[in-house]
Amino acid sequence: MPPASAITALPNAAAPARARQKPRVAPWLLPLILVLGLFYLYPVFDVFRLALTRATLLGDEGGYTFATLAQTLSRPEIPGILGVTATFTLASVFSQQLLGLFIALVVVRGEKRRLFGTTIVRTTALIAWVVPGIAGGIIWKMLFNEAPFGGLNSLLRLMGASPVQWLSDPNLVMWSVVVSNVWRGTAFSMVVMYAALKAIDPVLYEAASVDGATARQRLFHVTLPQLRSAILVNMILITIQTLNTFDAIISLTGGGPGRSTEVLSLYTFNVVFRNYDLASGAVLSILMLIISLGLALIYAAFLPKGEER
Repeated sequence: MPPASAITALPNAAAPARARQKPRVAPWLLPLILVLGLFYLYPVFDVFRLALTRATLLGDEGGYTFATLAQTLSRPEIPGILGVTATFTLASVFSQQLLGLFIALVVVRGEKRRLFGTTIVRTTALIAWVVPGIAGGIIWKMLFNEAPFGGLNSLLRLMGASPVQWLSDPNLVMWSVVVSNVWRGTAFSMVVMYAALKAIDPVLYEAASVDGATARQRLFHVTLPQLRSAILVNMILITIQTLNTFDAIISLTGGGPGRSTEVLSLYTFNVVFRNYDLASGAVLSILMLIISLGLALIYAAFLPKGEER
């Protein structure tokens, strides 16, 4: 009978042999890979092709040139557009993460204590999520309306306060747009955080309670570390979603006053469908893609590795 050390060494000896085995590809996967590649990658390649032309919605002048890239990226309004986009994205992502986590914590704690109204809170947040962006923008435009029938200004008048120029003040309109976007997007963060909270092992909280940890200590030393992956993944998703948001803005402010709320996605829409400049729109789309991928890679770098999990 071989010694115990030899028996325990057998799996380790077989491991290199298994590692040398090449992964097999099922034949039925090849057509699927081809179809998905054409469906997802061809439009991307076509955008890169259009960025090297002078194409418009009215026709194609033909030929390839790098002049479109230089002319589009050197436009004087581009730095201001990027600044507006950064402000809108940072404020929206931070607020959605914070509010989504707060609502999820309230709902989970309410469910544990079987409090009445937790289902209502969760459903109310989800209702805003399913409202189309255009409809959401119209709803908030009615609330922010500066006329006597405006929703928020009417409440201010009832309380004896002066009306606020929600949509015409360049220093205030951006935060009005952020509020409307956070109202709609918080539900997604709430769903992600809710699922992650339900997946945390209750034994961790029991051990913390035995050690005398307060509720605040349990939050910062148990809950948030366990939510690290969910927070980062959610941040990637809502950042990409926010960078592509333009429907709510176009119905709420149209990018105004001036260009104080014209984010990059809305600017791209205007360049293509109002100026008919398809090639410049392709360049701006590539710029949005680069920004989204760059932020996603930065977030992904902070995701816990396999051994950390």
